[in-house]
Amino acid sequence: MKNNLQYFYGSFIVTFFGLILGAVVGYVYTGTVAGALSALFLTFVLGILEVSLSFDNAVVNASVLRDMTPLWRHRFITWGIAIAVFGMRIVFPLAIVSLIAGINPWAAIVLAATKPQEYAQIMLSSHVALAGFGGAFLLMVALTYFFDQEKEVHWFRHFEHFMASVGKIQAIELAICLLLFYGLSRFLETPEEQVTLLVSGIFGLITFVLVDGISLFLKLPEAGQRNVEKASAAMFLYLEILDASFSFDGVIGAFALTNNLFIIAAGLGIGAMFVRSMTILLVEKETLNQFLYLEHGAFYAIGALASMMLLDLFVHVPEVVTGLIGAVFIIVSILASIRHDRKTKTMAAA
Repeated sequence: MKNNLQYFYGSFIVTFFGLILGAVVGYVYTGTVAGALSALFLTFVLGILEVSLSFDNAVVNASVLRDMTPLWRHRFITWGIAIAVFGMRIVFPLAIVSLIAGINPWAAIVLAATKPQEYAQIMLSSHVALAGFGGAFLLMVALTYFFDQEKEVHWFRHFEHFMASVGKIQAIELAICLLLFYGLSRFLETPEEQVTLLVSGIFGLITFVLVDGISLFLKLPEAGQRNVEKASAAMFLYLEILDASFSFDGVIGAFALTNNLFIIAAGLGIGAMFVRSMTILLVEKETLNQFLYLEHGAFYAIGALASMMLLDLFVHVPEVVTGLIGAVFIIVSILASIRHDRKTKTMAAA
């Protein structure tokens, strides 16, 4: 049986090479040791930022991985991290810039390498669309969890019991999201931004409905045992889109620290590796079974992240604040779980 530290050996190795890459990039761009050290520090900070924003993602990943077959669990741990690091932290920003600027992907890479400030401006101009899609998807993830009528364990008992009762109303979470996005769009300054938020939000909702619906369909008992692999494949897709939604906030926030794509990729890649390690630890150690309310804390944190993404459309919310809110929910849920466990054991002993 591995000790907890062994799960992070791969992450430490990636951190070592990621910091070196960040320092090399800094030296190439500035030609000075001071520039290299500054880039190394930025890479480290970005890694911390990514972990703080995505710890709740690791908890949700672990809760879904429990229901996946060993094959697809292994594929998520291997393929998934490649998609997370290279796809969402490198390819995705380049694709966004390529689409908005009307240039081919190679030209986007050249732009990122030679004119990082212009590249960053183009990337940040997509903030409304990314916040709309990611906010809608994450909000649906959180609301679906709390509106679940079959949810039996409640952390904040009265509130969550009420939410589960309201969940009897068909598609209530969809109605709430649509009304919320319509209301938020009315406060944006330009008609273009209003339409962008509504369209991106609708696509976020559609994506959630399709992925979640396919996953639930394939998990139906009548689907047969032979379709378990297909169900796991659907859950794999769900987790990848969830990670993409989480990464929006991290990628956008990273540009507040640096406009260098390569430093951002190195820093966020380090963070993504630690999230992977935490996910594996949570699954293999069955941590979710040990801490009764940890999963609840993660979904509260997801709801908070979605809210912060949408609030950021009007008032800038520092990424540190967003990360701290998520961390507080996780820590408090762990403490509440420990207290509940002690109380249960005391009552059993009596």
